[in-house]
Amino acid sequence: MSLSPDYGRPRPQGRPGGPRRRPPRHVEVVDVQPLNPRMVAVVFAGESLADFAEPAPTAHIKLFLPDAEGNVARPVVGPDGRLEWPDGRPTMRTYTPRRFDAEAGTLEVWFVSHGDGPAARWAARAEPGSRAAIGGPAGRFSVDPTATSWWIGGDESALPAIATLLEALPDDVTGQVHLEAEGPEVRVGLPAHTGVEVTWHQRVGEPGAALVDALHRDGLGDDTHVWIACEASAVRKARSYLLGDRVLPRTRATTRGYWAVGEANHPDHDFGED
Repeated sequence: MSLSPDYGRPRPQGRPGGPRRRPPRHVEVVDVQPLNPRMVAVVFAGESLADFAEPAPTAHIKLFLPDAEGNVARPVVGPDGRLEWPDGRPTMRTYTPRRFDAEAGTLEVWFVSHGDGPAARWAARAEPGSRAAIGGPAGRFSVDPTATSWWIGGDESALPAIATLLEALPDDVTGQVHLEAEGPEVRVGLPAHTGVEVTWHQRVGEPGAALVDALHRDGLGDDTHVWIACEASAVRKARSYLLGDRVLPRTRATTRGYWAVGEANHPDHDFGED
């Protein structure tokens, strides 16, 4: 996912529209734990996390990667009040934080190894003491307290977001979670919810096809809310089906294109609405 031109830059003096964004927080890796052959959990800590806001379900952060020497660029405030990068803007990627422990001052992020991208390479080499910087959290999604039924779908890239969503669902809701992965070896445990059934699908053919097929097969109740995040083309097929064929109200369909086949850095804020 790419960086929007104004991300990480405070608003100029006198510009309306809300508070300035603060510079990225510099953090250090304190633990690295493999989750499966293709995923790793990296735990960050640092004094800069002291005022880190508790992330909302499915929220996202911006991870600024270090250079080849392990140094993370530091921005400065320019004469117009915007952040400037004297040493060049660092490589940035977007992730959903798995959990934030305010008492311990740690932030856990899950990384999927899917190709030779800069974040995947960095995560594969990360160890205690490795440095990075974090912007955010951000994200406006919230769980509708009146919803009684959920249909949730995603691939490996959506596992952290789905985990936070499951933790946020009220105890009395029912629902289904459909997960697509390369095979059984890359499955991970998710928070248990007594009213939610979890089904894993092995990826066969185009990414996201198993999720779209499951969506077509399953019955959606009158109050079902849908949240699905996976490959961008599959997200568009799912959204078209939900809003067109099923005539689901837009307020009950949350779709996110987290990545796209053939793209190294898919744009942020892909809601599959085009």
